Amino acid sequence: AQAHQRIEELIESVLMLARAGEQSVEFEEVAVASVAERGWQSVETPEASLAIETDGFISADPSQLQQLFENVFRNAVEHTDGDITVSVGELESGYYIADSGPGIPVDEREKIFTTGYSTAASGTGLGLAIVSAIVQAHDWAINVVESEDGGTQIEITGVEMTTDH
Repeated sequence: AQAHQRIEELIESVLMLARAGEQSVEFEEVAVASVAERGWQSVETPEASLAIETDGFISADPSQLQQLFENVFRNAVEHTDGDITVSVGELESGYYIADSGPGIPVDEREKIFTTGYSTAASGTGLGLAIVSAIVQAHDWAINVVESEDGGTQIEITGVEMTTDH
């Protein structure tokens, strides 16, 4: 049963990666906070907490943006003991998703978006590759740095954020 569940997860991830690369992006104004919260609700996070530090709006494909958040959240939770805080906030030219986990060594940061790369025993190496494909489909840029808490901060830039709605 576990093997079948794992196969199903792999197939779903591969299909998602394929769709992210070829799916047309349908832009609409979305509240970053509400999309992030929907993404958080889709991920098992029993000991983790989410802090939304933005009230900004961006032009994005809502379902792809939610998938981006889900994958980053899932990655953060799976690479810790689960007792972390994940925050979503604004940058000068975009937004970030940061966590209070152990962080990613500098020499591995470029590799994390490569299809098949994973340090988790049960990881597929597809989650952050899908994130990268979504970012590319939106003509944004992505970077990984250390968060204020010493964890990981994924920065999505090239995004125009507004606060008036």
